[in-house]
Amino acid sequence: GYAEADPTFDVEGIDAAHKLTILASIAYGIPLQFARCYTEGISKITQDDVEYAEELGYRIKHLGVSRQTEKGIDLRVHPTLIPEARPIAKVDGVLNAVMVNGNAVGDTLYGGAGAGAGPTASAVVADIIDLARTLEADAAARVNHLAYNEIENEQVLPIEEVETSYYLRIQVQDKTGVLASVATILSERGINIEAIIQKEPKEGEELAQIILLTHRIVEKTMNGAIAAIQALDSTVGDVTRIRVEHLD
Repeated sequence: GYAEADPTFDVEGIDAAHKLTILASIAYGIPLQFARCYTEGISKITQDDVEYAEELGYRIKHLGVSRQTEKGIDLRVHPTLIPEARPIAKVDGVLNAVMVNGNAVGDTLYGGAGAGAGPTASAVVADIIDLARTLEADAAARVNHLAYNEIENEQVLPIEEVETSYYLRIQVQDKTGVLASVATILSERGINIEAIIQKEPKEGEELAQIILLTHRIVEKTMNGAIAAIQALDSTVGDVTRIRVEHLD
């Protein structure tokens, strides 16, 4: 969409986190819990990441994800790899989209203009009208603002407990055995590799790139693996980690 004069809320995902918090409250009947929403911006994403994602059949989107699980509720905003065939991966420009999965209806996608004078004014006026109708209604006849009574404060999972797949980009010295060392670290932690690309150093450069897609794993396990990979003598700089959602 359009960035504000100070683009921090857009680029760092804060605006999306506000919206996701409200949507989660409506969907699950829970209190607003913005402070517990994990929020990560796009400032660390590089052109290389965009190109490697496309090579693997994915698009990178700054996505807000909320999912009710047996352990609790996911509530997170971060850059995300999405299979390029999914409709939400094709939402571009100033368009916004919300994908909802219902028990009976399955996946539904709602899209439209999310920025600009007209679309913003329309949304604000609609909210004012809703508030005015509530004030005029007889108190006994009012429908709860969530259409049902709020449930108890259900647990919002810390990001370390969330389970998802991952894209990893690792900058390494171009020497024998580096890939084997990385694979060993992942295997020891029960992390399976779904796809791998190894890029030789570009002309005039000395560092190679290893790009991995993993199967689903709990984030705290991946954190340990990333720390071990970064501790290798052959690894240069931080490992780039982007979460992957297949939206199944």
